[in-house]
Amino acid sequence: MTIAVLLFDDFETLDVFGPVEIFGRLVDLYSIKFYSLNGGQIKNRHGVSVLTEKLDTINSSLEIFLIPGGLGTRTEVNNKLLIHKIKEIADFSKYVLTICTGSALLAKTGLLDNKNATSNKRAFAWVTTNGINVIWNKKARWTVDAKFYTSSGVSAGMDMSLGFLSDRHGIDFARKVAFEIEYNWVEDKDSDSFKAV
Repeated sequence: MTIAVLLFDDFETLDVFGPVEIFGRLVDLYSIKFYSLNGGQIKNRHGVSVLTEKLDTINSSLEIFLIPGGLGTRTEVNNKLLIHKIKEIADFSKYVLTICTGSALLAKTGLLDNKNATSNKRAFAWVTTNGINVIWNKKARWTVDAKFYTSSGVSAGMDMSLGFLSDRHGIDFARKVAFEIEYNWVEDKDSDSFKAV
């Protein structure tokens, strides 16, 4: 399955590379490509720079569209062209995964209306303003509603990615991947220890 990772200026490093580490280990099952609105180098505040292809080049048979968060989402929620492209790609993707405030970008498209979703608990108040018709779940570590997976903040993207693997390949498969990267997977999607923040 191909995973198209959306990047934009000031994306959150672990939002992207946590899931990339997990899926990237499974080279026989998943391939990863990086995209941005206009292509080219995309850089974040940590100094991480990634060469991307244009979103327009994504094939309509895409299996997984991954949307990270980060401080850049505060600007990008107002980027009408990007929101339009996210909606277009999310519509034809088999699965859509968002991490952290990436759910704000997806919510802005309207595709999460009347669906369960979550986001970074420290940015929850802001995120929810971008989707007033979304059923926001502040307690969840990650949520699943039809083809949409949304996670809480930063490291939760790894938990959600392992949850996605568990849904596709079984829990023992996901636990094996977590063990291989020496990661303590939070397996309970409905309980986020950061919910009280």
